[in-house]
Amino acid sequence: MFIDKAKIKLSAGNGGDGAVSFHREKYVAAGGPDGGDGGRGGNIIFKIDDNLSTLLDFRYKRKYVAQNGDNGGANNCTGKSAGDLIIKVPRGTLIREAETDGIIADMSETDEVIVCKGGRGGFGNARFATPTRQVPRFAKTGTKGESFEVFLELKLLADVGLIGFPNVGKSTLLSVISAARPKIANYHFTTLSPVLGVVRVSGETSFVAADIPGLIEGASKGVGLGFEFLRHIDRCRLLVHVVDISGIEGRNPVEDFNKINFELEQSSKELASRPQIVAGNKGDIAPDSGLENELKDYVEKQGFKYFSISAATHAGISGLVSHIAETLSTLPPVKVYEPDYVKPMPEIGRTFTIAKEQSGDGFVVEAPWLERILAQSNVDDYESLMYFQRAISDSGILDELINQGVAEGDTIHIGEYQFDYII
Repeated sequence: MFIDKAKIKLSAGNGGDGAVSFHREKYVAAGGPDGGDGGRGGNIIFKIDDNLSTLLDFRYKRKYVAQNGDNGGANNCTGKSAGDLIIKVPRGTLIREAETDGIIADMSETDEVIVCKGGRGGFGNARFATPTRQVPRFAKTGTKGESFEVFLELKLLADVGLIGFPNVGKSTLLSVISAARPKIANYHFTTLSPVLGVVRVSGETSFVAADIPGLIEGASKGVGLGFEFLRHIDRCRLLVHVVDISGIEGRNPVEDFNKINFELEQSSKELASRPQIVAGNKGDIAPDSGLENELKDYVEKQGFKYFSISAATHAGISGLVSHIAETLSTLPPVKVYEPDYVKPMPEIGRTFTIAKEQSGDGFVVEAPWLERILAQSNVDDYESLMYFQRAISDSGILDELINQGVAEGDTIHIGEYQFDYII
């Protein structure tokens, strides 16, 4: 089964929490805080596996979660960092962020890339010891790992794309010029998935050709299979347009040629302008040469190189292959997409908003950074509470509450927590 697109959810590991611990040892008085830091959460890494050819694995598993880092321990022991989660994909896979459709990575040349970063471990209470705060009873929790959904899209890495109507001989041509063995039969849509083949020319010269199935009239609008597989010629440096010149199906070769090019243009202007060679196939069974001459004159007037071949009898194949190799030597390398996804910027500074409740005497403070500090604080411990209150005071939240008319007894909402304002 050929699967060339998938949507999965990624969640990197969270960082471990810092520990609250105090040194205890015989004959050592007031050993002081010795809580260690938490370990780093696991990253999610995508890696190329050249043994894979489809995205079939992602049809059955849609969620990938890396392990969390371990919590810190006593005696200044740092928690163990989690191992990275490796996800293997075939070469040519494009990774897009689902919400923005931005390109995160093109798995064509880079062997591996970190897509989701794990969270940092939180500091243990040993980090907060100062001459004036010698017994800190609080530590920081680990930060959360990155999490988002991504689209995976497989775009085959081929130098040459064989295009044309179904049953014109593309699969036969690929089987002749390469070691690929696609299914060949005398009916439309014999080939239901793209097939790659390596073509050896001479010495170390070679190129990769792909048989692209399902291009018919209306393919760019989803008719037939073309809409699904047009993406696979997106990277091709050169297109070989195979046209049936025999006329045995009652179609005109010139009309077929124009219809396929029209679908390419509807799909992508850039794709339609790609260098193209026209190969008139099945000339060995053509009742007369009138249709071929008409096609040859037509395409040459438009600046395309024309070759008369017969994939079945191998006539004209060597000349076609040689010209393809010669043309490829003058073209730029296979297209590689540049990442354009911009991760949301982390919060800069200690910004906040304060709004008065519409019903009741209270104020709602919106400050994600403050909620993180509150989650890491022990409100039952005096020093930890002082650390939290100092953060409120230094940020200007108290001054703004006073400006907005806060009175004693009013309720202050910060995330899931509520406090009473006391003068």
